[in-house]
Amino acid sequence: MRPPRRPAPLASSSQTTTAFPSPLKPRHQFARHYTPTLTNPPPHTLLSFSLYHLSPSGHPSLPRSLSPNRAKSTVISRRRRLYSLYLPYLSAMGAPLRRRLLLLLAAAACAASAAAAAPRLSPNYYRRSCPRVERIVSDVVAAKQRANPSTAAGTLRLFFHDCFVNGCDASVLISPLSSDASPERAAEINLSLPGDAFDAVGRAKAALEAACPGVVSCADVLALAARDLVGILGGPRFPVALGRRDARRSDARDVEGNLPRTNMSARAMARLFAGKGLTPREMVALAGAHTVGFSHCGEFAHRIYGYRGAGGHDPRLNPEFARALQRSCAGYRSDPTVSIFNDVVTPRDFDEAYYKNMPRGLGLLASDAALWEYPSTRVFAERYAANRTAFFEDFAAAMQRLGAVGVKTGRQGVVRRRCDALD
Repeated sequence: MRPPRRPAPLASSSQTTTAFPSPLKPRHQFARHYTPTLTNPPPHTLLSFSLYHLSPSGHPSLPRSLSPNRAKSTVISRRRRLYSLYLPYLSAMGAPLRRRLLLLLAAAACAASAAAAAPRLSPNYYRRSCPRVERIVSDVVAAKQRANPSTAAGTLRLFFHDCFVNGCDASVLISPLSSDASPERAAEINLSLPGDAFDAVGRAKAALEAACPGVVSCADVLALAARDLVGILGGPRFPVALGRRDARRSDARDVEGNLPRTNMSARAMARLFAGKGLTPREMVALAGAHTVGFSHCGEFAHRIYGYRGAGGHDPRLNPEFARALQRSCAGYRSDPTVSIFNDVVTPRDFDEAYYKNMPRGLGLLASDAALWEYPSTRVFAERYAANRTAFFEDFAAAMQRLGAVGVKTGRQGVVRRRCDALD
């Protein structure tokens, strides 16, 4: 893994005019992109480095690296230790209470044995069945990204939307045209998912079906594609544990309430992420994906039009940035595809600029501004703004945790031959 790039030099406060670079023009068939140009923006400032750490939760009780036999012996030894611990108390109990406790201990031991025997995700899952899986996916998505530069951000968003609804099982990939019912993809919040992302996963899956048919799941293809595209944009590379199975169903009714909205408070988002086993620290790290990609004007129009107060916009926005947004999004009602890059400073790069934009009033979405205002999340935003390496490390770890949310393994799912259809 190549080391992260050093942060770009900070802008000098003596500069009188800053013209943001001309935006990347993704060949996206549904959107027009604008990058507002600001004059006299607030100077960059080095933000304080925080040593606040939040220990992750939800780790399995047994190490993932244990072989099945060793895991079984570990469970047995723990069971014996448990019995010996309670033995002095058992002898002093009455027979009914002793039997009840022994039944509870036996049930706990059986549950631990079942967990140890369950299939585990592993980076080497396809080592024998499809040894070139990572190379095939990487080559396909790299070619797709070169042809359509909006692919990377779209695939990241696709991965997030899939994992947060019933787990990482490729259920969001099911096309409404191939299903009698309304799949997740037909839900209102998913209608803006870009076609380039679906196409990238479909192309990679087709290449894998030619090389090793019926082996690699669409859920694993999506996880690998998201990781590879982050790396292509200059972000971190990290190992992806594989072995997910695809869903047998996809229902639009499952989506509502499982995905964050752009006008959510940080506290509400933290509760939603906690329900998926993710910490506030991981939530803020994952939000850093907004350093690439774009948002349609309709997602933040309430911040720039009809707002009570001076200028008619959200006071948390930089005034000049707000006026530029008002001009760029003027016709969004007649053309809802008009969109703005999430990071207007470095829209081409996966970097920490998203966090640096927050205190300068350049956060595009209300949910971005909320992360800066809420003390429990601001501490991490400050850390990532000041330290690219810290952001990359935490983003990689959070992506690995996200990729394990609600996964299906073994007989819990299937390997679909087509990602857009239920076989």
